[in-house]
Amino acid sequence: MPDARARWTPLYAATVIVGACLLFLVQPLIAKIILPWFGGSSAVWSAALVFFQACVLGGYSYAHWLSTLSPRRQSLIHAALLIVSCLTMPILPSEALRPDGTGDPALQILLLLTVTVGLPSLMLSSTSPLLQVWYMRRTGSEPPYWLFAWSNAGSLLALLSFPLLLEPAFTSRTLAMGWSALFVGFCVLCIGIAYLNSKQPLSEAAASSEAVDKARASAPTVGRMVLWALLSACASGLLVSVSANLSANVAPIPLLWVVPLALYLLTFILAFSHHRIYHPTWYFPLVALSLGGLAYLYTQRLENWPIQYVVPAYLASLFVICMACHGELVMRRPAGAYLTRFYLLVSLGGVLGGAFVGLIAPNIFDTYVELPLLLVLIAELYVMLQWYRRGSRRTLLLIRVVMVLGVLMLMGELLRSELEDRRQSVLVRRNFYGVLSVQDDPISYELARRYLIHGTISHGYQYLHEELRRVPSSYFSKHSGVGLTLTALQSQGSVRMGVVGLGVGVLSGYVRKGDYARLYEINPQVLELADSHFTFLPEARKAGDVEVLLGDARLTLERQPPQGFDLLAIDAFSSDAIPTHLLTREAFELYFKHLQPDGVLAVHISNRYIDLVPVCARSAQYVNRSARVVRSINDGTYDTSIWVIVTSNEALLERPEFGNADTYEATAPESFAGWSDQYSSVWPLMHLRGTAHATTAK
Repeated sequence: MPDARARWTPLYAATVIVGACLLFLVQPLIAKIILPWFGGSSAVWSAALVFFQACVLGGYSYAHWLSTLSPRRQSLIHAALLIVSCLTMPILPSEALRPDGTGDPALQILLLLTVTVGLPSLMLSSTSPLLQVWYMRRTGSEPPYWLFAWSNAGSLLALLSFPLLLEPAFTSRTLAMGWSALFVGFCVLCIGIAYLNSKQPLSEAAASSEAVDKARASAPTVGRMVLWALLSACASGLLVSVSANLSANVAPIPLLWVVPLALYLLTFILAFSHHRIYHPTWYFPLVALSLGGLAYLYTQRLENWPIQYVVPAYLASLFVICMACHGELVMRRPAGAYLTRFYLLVSLGGVLGGAFVGLIAPNIFDTYVELPLLLVLIAELYVMLQWYRRGSRRTLLLIRVVMVLGVLMLMGELLRSELEDRRQSVLVRRNFYGVLSVQDDPISYELARRYLIHGTISHGYQYLHEELRRVPSSYFSKHSGVGLTLTALQSQGSVRMGVVGLGVGVLSGYVRKGDYARLYEINPQVLELADSHFTFLPEARKAGDVEVLLGDARLTLERQPPQGFDLLAIDAFSSDAIPTHLLTREAFELYFKHLQPDGVLAVHISNRYIDLVPVCARSAQYVNRSARVVRSINDGTYDTSIWVIVTSNEALLERPEFGNADTYEATAPESFAGWSDQYSSVWPLMHLRGTAHATTAK
């Protein structure tokens, strides 16, 4: 029915695109809003990805069930749920849902998202499959898989617009209110379509097409349905794993969240828009190269390679493998009678893959072993799918031998790397906040050290030889900004000190008799390792009044009365990831409520890729303090570090301790507005090739 298709196609396509845009705008938006509540950890995005994948599964399940009812019942039920979801607006999380520092953060995130955006996300997720069914029945057309491609195109548009256009221009609250208003308008549109669906009977063409479809099409086998879910799970699991790796080692920011997800969606668009875009013969060598590339990146731990090479390598490999998985899905798509079942199993696979990486793996593995496991599974699955190819018997035999040898080589190299890493580590632990490992230099080294490694970054170290064990090291030496400040303050008497971020406890090594120190640490495993495998903290407890408080530092400080610190040191970086909520102007205002009038705030900003001096300069201006950058360069006994010292005590910076230090005033460009709790964008501060602030540190 060409006329029916021409009449209804624009309306259905527009509704699907708008729904997809809203669904994929809310993901980075709500994740950014709740990020400060969970310590700025990149694991927040992994948990959010799993949640929204579960919403897609719920939406597809709902659409599958709803499509079995009469048109009138479908419309009434769908309209009622849309109205209820409008009542949950706006999508601003309740303060009552703020975590208190106890319990499993991943489960708390899932609960918070369910309460805040659960029903709206469910309704948005159901839009594409439900409208495809309504369109197919109304027009009598073939299954409109192109609507699925349009849906993913809308998702891609939303994802790219958030970090590049919306986030730099608007506050999070403004975006949340705007999204809520658009969602209400979308619901009105969908209710109108549901009303039309309930009033207009099925066309004869649609009825006959559906009857013929059911008569001719055989039901998909169990094996084929399992394959649908498995292909989807592999792509989804790889997406979450690569996203976590990138955001953990650069910054947990929407930009590095959405690019992998955008590429993942792009593969859906390309694969479902036309079945000829993917061809196994062309992609077979690309998949082999991508699997090998990801294995190389994983085993080599290329933490010091330029980001402009490593990130594109990860993303290109992710794109090729997801394209292969989704292309194989399209090649095995069912007839229209089983359309919703197909989407349901694809979404189920997505949830299983995401949940395995985001929720299960941190609780059952003590390293990031899920990535090599996924690579091996994908390799074996792809070999199985390509086992029967066209060609002569001799050619097929050669190809099969090469494929089997390739999988065995991949497995062997990944296993060797895992065993080598474990051999080099004294201890390995993992939880929601990432993987921690304790590693020792050979004791024969003159400056042998014990390190605490988080991701690709050292969180401090201690010398192993007895005569050097008490020497402050790494980024906290006596030549560092915080070391010079502490030395100057201690020369005037006892010191009340606060430290955000425990690490191995090097800063507690400065504590003397009569000193008072409160250390704030979000990760309980860090405290356990600092107590059991390093001596700075145990010895500090003997020397002075020292206590470690678990939980997000900012939330803890908000609940505490003024502490009257002489010094508050901020060193809460996880790998190169930036807890942006600890650098906003509101955070600085909170810090100075806990400092003496002439107290000192010392902020550690060493970072490979992002220049944080402008952020500190603007936040210091907000609290009417001056800010100076102090750089110390690696001399072989301590590491290069960059600290920003914020204080009104100008006399302190004129003391002899700072006489030979490399210091200069912290400044910000006129165009840089600074960060607040409602606005922060890392994009203007990124330097992919490094700067004086970025490349010399860590």
